[in-house]
Amino acid sequence: MVRMVVFLRLLPVAVVALYNTAFVGTEKQRRTVRRAEGTHVDLDEVDIRALQELLPLREARTEARCVVIGEAAPRGEEEKAALVKRLLAAKRFSGKTFDEIAKELGYTNAYTANLFFNQAQLKERSAEKLKEWEGLAMLNRRDIEMMKQPPTRSFDPAILQEPNVYRLYEAIMHYGEAIKTLINEKCGDGIMSAIDFYLDVGTTVGKNGEKRVVITMNGKFLPHIEQLAEDNTAPSPQE
Repeated sequence: MVRMVVFLRLLPVAVVALYNTAFVGTEKQRRTVRRAEGTHVDLDEVDIRALQELLPLREARTEARCVVIGEAAPRGEEEKAALVKRLLAAKRFSGKTFDEIAKELGYTNAYTANLFFNQAQLKERSAEKLKEWEGLAMLNRRDIEMMKQPPTRSFDPAILQEPNVYRLYEAIMHYGEAIKTLINEKCGDGIMSAIDFYLDVGTTVGKNGEKRVVITMNGKFLPHIEQLAEDNTAPSPQE
């Protein structure tokens, strides 16, 4: 009877030890995971080598019990910010530029960067390619699934104070009337779409050998329609 009581008391300890050995790893790895599982961790400080050793164990865990980089943050803006932080950390870990990643995915470099800022939706075709990308080692399946969802496209108004962005904003304002007039002359009464739209950022060399920035915007022309009543398929509230 005494032996049975001792066995029952020691059983939980043995189970915990077995779990830590089989599913969590070494003490160094456990410390790394505990640091990484927080939603506000600075991934630059994480022991990457220890995390890589844990990657084979990650897939064996259920989604509910998974303790890895990429654990969901609270929904909303905090969740988006946490996702973006993980995506940019994965990019840094890969050592690749947005141009290189864009080439692999078949996207423009601006659209690719927007994906990593969760400002564009990752389509299924490209999701399969991204799963083969070496930077994926820093992510989990949930991150990829989040990227495939329609994002909440927004921006921090403070970005307008950033010199690069402010100068672009200033250029559009300064040339705004001229741009509008030229679009009207070439296309008619309408606007350039920012949805059916391509944006590419590149460089060229000036005549004096200086590096120059080239930004190409390619948007579908959307004419303002003539609102003929006979073409309106919605019932009129006046009827």
